[in-house]
Amino acid sequence: MDLNNVIFAFALTLLAGLSTGIGSILAFFTKRTNTKFLSVALGFSAGVMIYVSMIEIFVEAKLSLVKALGVTGGSWATVGAFFGGIFLIAVIDRLVPSFENPHEMRKIESIENEDSRVDSSKLVRLGTFTALAIAIHNFPEGLATITSAINNPSLGIAIAIAIAIHNIPEGIAVSVPIYYATGDKKKAFKLSFLSGLAEPVGAIIGYLILLRFINDIVFGVLLAAVAGIMIFISLDELLPTAREYGEAHLSIYGLIAGMMVMAVSLLLFI
Repeated sequence: MDLNNVIFAFALTLLAGLSTGIGSILAFFTKRTNTKFLSVALGFSAGVMIYVSMIEIFVEAKLSLVKALGVTGGSWATVGAFFGGIFLIAVIDRLVPSFENPHEMRKIESIENEDSRVDSSKLVRLGTFTALAIAIHNFPEGLATITSAINNPSLGIAIAIAIAIHNIPEGIAVSVPIYYATGDKKKAFKLSFLSGLAEPVGAIIGYLILLRFINDIVFGVLLAAVAGIMIFISLDELLPTAREYGEAHLSIYGLIAGMMVMAVSLLLFI
């Protein structure tokens, strides 16, 4: 395994995770949420994830597993690992704390308006539980990024960018309730920053535990599971949130644009 690829993969994962901090900064210095931009951006992120999962990652997983297990066994293993990844992230979503719907992306101005009618302790709990939920949610994303980046750096870049885009509004969801409850920007930024660190932590643990024993079967199963995780995130989180933020068609335009950009980028590296 190329050490340079490993280091590069860790760097990508770190940058993707810490983009929650960008959300914090935007929340502190922006008075209103640009909902149209966020709708397009989240749709774009979903388009990248869906296209690369089904066109590239799933196919690579199947090739690896067919090589090790034969056509029939490898095909069944690919499908099983794909839906196993979906099941894993669905279970994580069900088990994370559900206080005031911590997965709901929040507009910057909505929290400011709530400040007059919600007590500060409730906002602190909201921000804290949101940070915890996002940290748990980011853990498998870190594994997804590093697994892809080690195998294919250009693919890893695309995935890291997509994850970074959807981490920005998550940073807003963490930091804004804390800020309006305490008036402390540093505390709000730190909590948001820490929730994003779950991304590289997931990558490190995944690398130390799984990638040391990599072979065609382990690699294929990981890739197929990663494809399932990214499809679930796109359909369960990114697209519904994108439609809530802006006009219905904007998220679809962003989705198509993300698919087109991903398709062209993959063709350029053939």
